[in-house]
Amino acid sequence: MTPYEALGGAETFRRIVEAFYPLVQAHPLIGPLFPDNIDPVMEKQYMFLSQFFGGPSLYSDVHGHPMMRARHMPFEITSKHADAWLGCMKEALTQVGLAPELQVFVLERLKGPAYHFINRNI
Repeated sequence: MTPYEALGGAETFRRIVEAFYPLVQAHPLIGPLFPDNIDPVMEKQYMFLSQFFGGPSLYSDVHGHPMMRARHMPFEITSKHADAWLGCMKEALTQVGLAPELQVFVLERLKGPAYHFINRNI
């Protein structure tokens, strides 16, 4: 069983993304980094997370190799931004009712990319 399947598949990842982005948009530090029309960002995040956790290769099928660090380079990302992003994700995972041990797994897995995107030391 893949992590994608263990976490509940497409339905769970859709719910996570739908809970996550209102939190991101309301966050004073990271909200301004995102466009007003968040729908395309949400769809990309859904596709990426699905693929990242072992589900279908939705992101790569549409956008090619994720190259996430390169895609985030135009934005100033500090450790505070990464922490804020992970904090919003933690809250979203709680809101969707993911079991605590699964929350820990998801957050640990996402820490790598979140901190890999840091491109400014402030």
